[in-house]
Amino acid sequence: MGTVTIGVSIAVPEPHGSQLQELREGFGDAAAPCIPTHVTLLPPTEVDADELPAIQAHLTEVAAAGRPFPMRLSGTGTFRPLSPVVYVRVVEGAEACEWLQKQVRDASGPVARELLFPYHPHVTVAHGIDEAAMDRAYEELADYEAEWPCTGFALYEQGADGMWRKLSEFPFGSAVVPPQANATREGRAELCDRPQTACS
Repeated sequence: MGTVTIGVSIAVPEPHGSQLQELREGFGDAAAPCIPTHVTLLPPTEVDADELPAIQAHLTEVAAAGRPFPMRLSGTGTFRPLSPVVYVRVVEGAEACEWLQKQVRDASGPVARELLFPYHPHVTVAHGIDEAAMDRAYEELADYEAEWPCTGFALYEQGADGMWRKLSEFPFGSAVVPPQANATREGRAELCDRPQTACS
């Protein structure tokens, strides 16, 4: 059956996902329309197509052991000069993402692999574009804020056209969102009534 390129990620929900994707495209990142806004758990990985059922079974087990947690994005960061990336920072939920990605890549599983760089959860908003545009992305999203209760993750496949498409969703074992997810949101709303406005 040949090979396919897959990835595992936490989708950034609406309206934040589309807003960030449109901004990324506006900064001149040509790949933006092909990449749903996300926090990576497994970077693009080539696997045998006939391994997909085993991979999906593995991800089901990982999700069953997970629990919903609050995710919050705030401000920007960059991997430059090591890598030409500007991103929105994950300031809440990073430890849970770290745990999940380790389980996904576990040596006993079907997608065991080493990473090129230490894992750092983030949402890419510019990648591989000119420096001036990278600077603009970094500055324009410096005050960006978004939050939501994360209740699972998804498996994606990259098509021949370069587009990433969702294959399966994997909800966590408990459908109950921790109280702190909503309590945190309500607490911040009292402190700040500014509307929340707007990846690799």
